[in-house]
Amino acid sequence: MGVAYSVGEVDHLYTFFVQWSPKIDTKGNKKHRQPRYLIREKHQNRYLVVEKNKVAVINRLLSNPVNPTKNWEIITVKDSKWRRSLCSSRDYETKETEYQEEVKDALPVLKNHSQLLDDRHLERIAAHMPAKTQGYSWQLVYSTAVHGSSLKTLYRNMAGLDSPVLLVIKDMHKKVFGAFSSDPFKVSKYCYGTGETFLFTFNPDFQAYRWSGENSYFVSGNLESLQIGGGGGGFGLWLDADLYRGSSFSCPTFQNKSLSTQEDFSVLDLEVWTVQN
Repeated sequence: MGVAYSVGEVDHLYTFFVQWSPKIDTKGNKKHRQPRYLIREKHQNRYLVVEKNKVAVINRLLSNPVNPTKNWEIITVKDSKWRRSLCSSRDYETKETEYQEEVKDALPVLKNHSQLLDDRHLERIAAHMPAKTQGYSWQLVYSTAVHGSSLKTLYRNMAGLDSPVLLVIKDMHKKVFGAFSSDPFKVSKYCYGTGETFLFTFNPDFQAYRWSGENSYFVSGNLESLQIGGGGGGFGLWLDADLYRGSSFSCPTFQNKSLSTQEDFSVLDLEVWTVQN
C-alpha cells in the first residue's frame, strides 16, 4: 500500500512511530503482541515499526502530504523480523544502542548557573529528550532573575535561534515543571513544533507527558501569551505577557494532568535553555 509523505518531515513522524512502536524487550509477552507493520522509505531502505492498532492514526498523518512524491509505504512484517526492521541496518542499531549506553549516565553540562535545575532535574529531563540533543551543553537564553519578567524579552532573546529549547518554571508553591519544545518560542499565527515536544513536572515525582498523536497543537505564541498543547478546554501550559500568571490544564495534545499543584498558578522563577549542538 503506497503512501505519499514529505521527506522533510521525517523527524516529526519518526518521533510518533518510536513512541507507539513496541519496546525492544518483549520477552514473556508474546501472547499480547499486536500485529506489526513497517513504514518503509523506498529509496533510503529505512524502516519504522508500527503496531496494527496505530495504523489508522498514522494513515491520517500521511494522508495530507506536503510533497506529493511517494517516498514511504506501509507493509506487513512478521514478528520474528520486527526488531531488525526498526533501524536501517544492524550496524546502525548496534551503534545507536552503544551511543545510548554512553550518554545514559551523563548529565547535561550547563554553561550558565541555574536557579531552578539541579542534578536530579537534569537527569530525569535529559532522559526524555531526543537522542540528537544528548551530549551537548545547555545555554541559558532567558531568565526572569536576569532579564526581568517579560514575554516580549523572551521572544527577543530567541530571535534567530534555531535549536530546541527547555522551559523550566517554579511556581509560588515551589513546584518545578515546564516543557521541552522542538522549536524556539516565537510569535506565530499558527501552531509550530513537532512530536518531540513534551511537558514535564516534578509535582511531586517526575512525570513526562509526550505527544499523544491526537492533534498537532504543540506551541503557539503571541504578544499576550505563550501556549503549549491544546485542543480541549484549556492549554497544557499557558503563560501571560508578564510571565507572572500561568495555568496548566489537561489537553488532548499530551493527555497530561495539571503540571502545577493548582490549575492556575503564579510564577516565582522561570528559565529557558537552548541545547547547543
